[in-house]
Amino acid sequence: MADELTGEETVVKKSNKSEQAATKAAQEISSANTGLTMHIKVHAPFRTYFDGEAFSITAVNDTGPFDILPKHHNFMTLLNACDIVIRTKDGKERVTITRGIMHVKADQVVVFLDV
Repeated sequence: MADELTGEETVVKKSNKSEQAATKAAQEISSANTGLTMHIKVHAPFRTYFDGEAFSITAVNDTGPFDILPKHHNFMTLLNACDIVIRTKDGKERVTITRGIMHVKADQVVVFLDV
């Protein structure tokens, strides 16, 4: 039957709904807090993947997936292979990584890749 989904397609569909809900929640939180954003820079030694204002960033470390929102406490972690998702006013940006280091301080998030 053409209408049936395989197990993999079902997972992708659920993942997209989850990401849409996370994006909507980040935008609602930001607008409720008078448009709070933070500056995010994701870069490697010879390339900058993202450099701008955003509502949130999602990544994965050894304890699992996590989100950083504006006003987050100072934080540093090693990142595992994942897709970093950055939610901005224009939508979301996705950067696929194999490993990295994230540093959060005073609404500044810096992700160093290829280290």
